[in-house]
Amino acid sequence: MQVITVVRRAWVGRLAAVLLAVLERLGFRPVFRYEKFREEFSKGDAVLAIDETPIGTFLEIEGSESGIRELTSALGQTPDVYIRASYRALYETHCREQGRPVTDMLFEDGGSARG
Repeated sequence: MQVITVVRRAWVGRLAAVLLAVLERLGFRPVFRYEKFREEFSKGDAVLAIDETPIGTFLEIEGSESGIRELTSALGQTPDVYIRASYRALYETHCREQGRPVTDMLFEDGGSARG
C-alpha cells in the first residue's frame, strides 16, 4: 500500500507540474498559494471537512442546500455561524489584524503542521 501511495503522489506531482506549465503558457500566473490539511467525513449527501490551515482550523460543509442545513442542525448550529469568505479573504483579514504583509498562506515550518 505504501508503494502505491508513493507512486500516486509522484504521478500527481508530475501532473501538477504539467498543469502549471500549461497555465503559464496561456498567460496565467500564480497570485496566491495556500496550504491546508483536510479530513473528510460524509453523511447523506453532505461532506463535513475539517481543514487545518496556518490561520486556524475550520469546519467546512459541502453538499446540497438541504444536506448542509441538516448537518448544520445536527451539529447544533444555525446558518448565522456560516463563514462564506474564501481562505484568501480570511488570510488577508488575518494579516491586516496582525500588521503583517499579505503573502502566500503557508505553514511556518515549510509545509507541515503535523510534523
